[in-house]
Amino acid sequence: MLQFLLKRFLQAIVVMLIISLLSFSIKDKLGDPLREMTGQSVSEAEREVMRDEMGLNDPFLVQYGRFIKDALHGDLGTSYFHKLPTMTVILKKLPATLELTFAASLIIIFLSIPLGVFSAIKPKHWFSKFIMAVSIVGISIPVFLTALALIYIFSVKLGWMPSFGRGETVHLFGYWETNFLTKDGILHIIMPAIALSSIMLPLFIRLVRAEMLEVLSSEYVKFAKAKGLKAGKIYFKHALKNTMLPVITVGGVQIGIMVAYTILTESVFQWPGMGFMFLEAVNRSDIPLIVAYIMFVGFLFVVVNTLVDLLYGVINPTVNLLGKSK
Repeated sequence: MLQFLLKRFLQAIVVMLIISLLSFSIKDKLGDPLREMTGQSVSEAEREVMRDEMGLNDPFLVQYGRFIKDALHGDLGTSYFHKLPTMTVILKKLPATLELTFAASLIIIFLSIPLGVFSAIKPKHWFSKFIMAVSIVGISIPVFLTALALIYIFSVKLGWMPSFGRGETVHLFGYWETNFLTKDGILHIIMPAIALSSIMLPLFIRLVRAEMLEVLSSEYVKFAKAKGLKAGKIYFKHALKNTMLPVITVGGVQIGIMVAYTILTESVFQWPGMGFMFLEAVNRSDIPLIVAYIMFVGFLFVVVNTLVDLLYGVINPTVNLLGKSK
């Protein structure tokens, strides 16, 4: 286990260096931050002086080296707009994004597994065919279109749900404020969570169904049936456990992708999370915040994938985490 964690730590360093280099390379293509900060009243000569003071005219390698040196001390720069350390801004927005992702993940888990399993056990049932048809439609509809449809139906027409914002929250600790402890907060998170889950839910239903069908056709399941084991025990103790292994692997990657998908969802619902913050940073040419966001999301991917591999090993102890042949 320690050897696996050390290997992943070294891989994470390489991945983060690559991400930092790529994100830092595109910063000059994102607009002129001084123009956004100073407006039209400051002359070009004054802007040049400010560029020199901020180190923006230094060679790329000098700027990148300075950035890496500061990053090793936990400093990813200061936001031009917020006038705060970028990590402080991100950590303030992080709870909203994590709670939205968590709520969407719950919807995906509690719907995809039973629907996928049912579709595999009874593939010719009318409900199974209906599930597969709806899943095809679901994959084809963009998440922002789903979000707009939900707002039109449940907010504009029916007036059941709030259409924007996070609503009433409760402070827990640090920067963390939660939606899940107030009725208003729960009502505000329902539609964004449904919209965010809509692009992943059909994929997981079809994945669970496909894996379950493959497992049900395996020899050990046929042997279990021949021994006279109860159908429920075969399906949910033996078959489902092996079905979940590839689902967990894909799920770990998709959870990271959902953090990126929150950009669209948060922009439609004006959800005050990292995705909405990133769009505002792009509009304002807040380059330090953009670079810090890209690196932080990359770090989340590395952490989530490591945890998924560990969970994979717990569920199936025969898996060799180091990938060495025995």
